[in-house]
Amino acid sequence: MRAREADAEGFIEHDGVKIHYEVFGTGQTTILLMPTWTIIHKRFWKGQIPYLARHHRVVAYDGPGNGRSDRPLDPRAYDHGAHTAYALKVLDATGTGAAVLVGLSMAATWAIDLAAHHPARVSGVVLIGPTAPVPPASIARSHTAPMDAEPPTMPSSQVPVLASDPDEHWAKYNRAYWRQHYDDFLWFFLGQCFPEPHSTKQIEDGVGWGRQTSAEVLVAASHGTWPATAAFTEWCRRVTCPVLLIHGDDDRVSPVGRSQTIAELTGGRLVTLHGGGHIPLARDPVQVNLLIQDFVEQLAPRTPAPRTWTRWNRRTKRVLYLCSPIGLGHARRDAAIAAELRRLHPDVAIDWLAQHPVTRVLEDAGERVHPASRWLANESAHIESEAGEHDLHCFEALRRMDEVLLANFMVFHDVVHDGAYDLVVGDEAWEVDHFLHENPELKRFAYAWLTDFVGYLPMPDADSREALVAADYNAEMIEHIARYPRIRDRAIFIGDPEDVVDGTFGPGLPGIRDWTRQHYAFAGYATGFDPATVADRAALRAELGYRPDEQVCVVTVGGSGVGAALLRRVVDAYGAAARRVPGLRMIVITGPRIDPASILPAPGLDIRPYVPDLHRHLAACDLAVVQGGLTTCMELTATGRPFLYIPLQHHFEQNLHVPHRLARYRAGRRLDYQDLTPEVLADAIAAEIGRTTAYRPVATDGPQRAARLLAELL
Repeated sequence: MRAREADAEGFIEHDGVKIHYEVFGTGQTTILLMPTWTIIHKRFWKGQIPYLARHHRVVAYDGPGNGRSDRPLDPRAYDHGAHTAYALKVLDATGTGAAVLVGLSMAATWAIDLAAHHPARVSGVVLIGPTAPVPPASIARSHTAPMDAEPPTMPSSQVPVLASDPDEHWAKYNRAYWRQHYDDFLWFFLGQCFPEPHSTKQIEDGVGWGRQTSAEVLVAASHGTWPATAAFTEWCRRVTCPVLLIHGDDDRVSPVGRSQTIAELTGGRLVTLHGGGHIPLARDPVQVNLLIQDFVEQLAPRTPAPRTWTRWNRRTKRVLYLCSPIGLGHARRDAAIAAELRRLHPDVAIDWLAQHPVTRVLEDAGERVHPASRWLANESAHIESEAGEHDLHCFEALRRMDEVLLANFMVFHDVVHDGAYDLVVGDEAWEVDHFLHENPELKRFAYAWLTDFVGYLPMPDADSREALVAADYNAEMIEHIARYPRIRDRAIFIGDPEDVVDGTFGPGLPGIRDWTRQHYAFAGYATGFDPATVADRAALRAELGYRPDEQVCVVTVGGSGVGAALLRRVVDAYGAAARRVPGLRMIVITGPRIDPASILPAPGLDIRPYVPDLHRHLAACDLAVVQGGLTTCMELTATGRPFLYIPLQHHFEQNLHVPHRLARYRAGRRLDYQDLTPEVLADAIAAEIGRTTAYRPVATDGPQRAARLLAELL
């Protein structure tokens, strides 16, 4: 799912070649995001568009040969002059008088040409890792063979997702090799673009975009004309608008010395990213976004918004609370923790940066949702788009949510930049935790991280690549904590040490439980409600309208729309279950993101949408049928109710972390979705409904313990 969709789109045509463009946002200044080499298309700007388009008008377009533009095989379509013509026609088609040009790598020559020869159309230029005809040459690329030489005999890159190939493999930069081993070349070249550790996702994105064109297109593009050094140097000297250059000093494709040369020729400013590779806009997107934003703001400063500065000894403590929208149980427990924090600090003021469906719970609890929440890209919608029939490859879905998470971090950045918060609390706010560790200079507040599981775990049927990448993500997290222990002022595990799985983060990495003991405080489990308030089941059932003589089975699948298939599977089993269980009443709760009309009604079925006091219905029921989400399962455990749980297939948390914890509490009965025929489910309902349980008790003071740990930071 894209973090932001285009507000308008269209095509221009030049010499018979159609070029696709998109327009995002509004604003006094237009930013033109230019294409680069045909091997990738305009989606490589996915980390910049949502943020920049909240502040400015942004235009992006595909160059010829990839994306939604034509794929001509005539080299003239890739000539330098053709590229400048495409840019001018996109400006005209979008009604843009002048724009700030932002270009990566090869786009530097087109941007400088436009700034030199069409100064009225260019108000500023940002060049990232420019590949331009100026010295010095790349040492790594000195191994490049003649483009038309016989294809080299080279070992396969073997999907180098963790390390770049040696310099000698630059011999693969060869037209014949492209034709014979295109996919291998993609892995090699994108690996060279991202020498930074832990760049698996960025490399995979680039390879995926490269597969949307062909070797023949790259061959045609490689025959396009390129300006001579003398001409390009003269163009640089003619540029009169401000110029910003951003370059990684570990760029294997184009050395940082080229940016130094261009900065001298144009009078521009160079920002060097230490340890950065060729595409920092993907690997260090926060830094690049802020550099571009600062540059544009200096070109056309806007009237600053009024701000209030408050003395350090103010009585009110300000807290910004972020709650993961993937599961409504997070919201209930966080609201309970916030209530306890107010008891300890009556003067605390809490703002919530949250999105649907969490906002439903918060509004019901009378909490204040920060108005900037409207800018958040919806994570639940992304998760739903990744799901199959009761199947969600959670780890891959989180990885593919990268642009959504980045967009949401940039919203967070703006909120904390403009507001003076004493404490930020992130309950599985993955984007905040990751990007604060990647950009530690942005932390200006106490920060607490909450979670109820630690460690990405590959599924049992995972291939070697998934296991390798999961371990790499764990290694990055471990390195973050070791390098910047000051980022997390407190890490709180919602549970006890025994609730942490007893495995390893991966080959050569620490044990998960031992590492978690060293780096977390333990709050015990926080249910989000006091089980004593629902202990009188007879009174509770009467209040909720359940008769003493009926057997109540509550079916619920959480706050996202992922559980629709399970709801239908359970409903299909209702007839068989009713024959086995006299007086069976089934309450089917669709939640806030599933249309109740999608469930066919039947006698004995009670279909309801979002239920704000769901924990009370769970406490009153004779049986619950749920997904494998931790919070719902633990609410049932806390109230001693029998339940069946059916984990989402390939969801590592529901299949590995949650069953480990439930086994410790001796709670619940697991069923697997692939075995869930109506007869199997009906038999399980009949066996479990009304059963007397003997679960281990769940601590009732989790919210208080968590609040005390947070209060110490105030």
